[in-house]
Amino acid sequence: MDISNHMWDLWYPRAGATGLSFARCCVAPTSVLLVHAAPAVLTVTIRDAKGKQLAEGVDLEQTSDTPITRLIRYDSVITRVDIWPTETDLEAPIVLPGGEAALLRSWWHAADHSEWRWQIELYNHR
Repeated sequence: MDISNHMWDLWYPRAGATGLSFARCCVAPTSVLLVHAAPAVLTVTIRDAKGKQLAEGVDLEQTSDTPITRLIRYDSVITRVDIWPTETDLEAPIVLPGGEAALLRSWWHAADHSEWRWQIELYNHR
């Protein structure tokens, strides 16, 4: 992991006896992470490259029935709001179930939220 990157660990605490990992991603430091198809409840931890915990949000409940969740870091606290992305969300990092991280490049949805179209950009290097 790049020394400057942060590890976001998203956990679904209501699966099985002790919960289940939903996604884990390594991204450049950010105060906002978008999540696609998040479960109804998430526990989120952010750690630095050395494993030091930087922030946490425990049992963050779904706020609305939407395809995208916005996780927001305020110092050591993480909050959740479920959203229909707007122009201000473009270029934000987004994590897919399982942990693949990307950038949100475009978003459109019908006024009645019956359909949506979006594009992401994935990039990797060794």
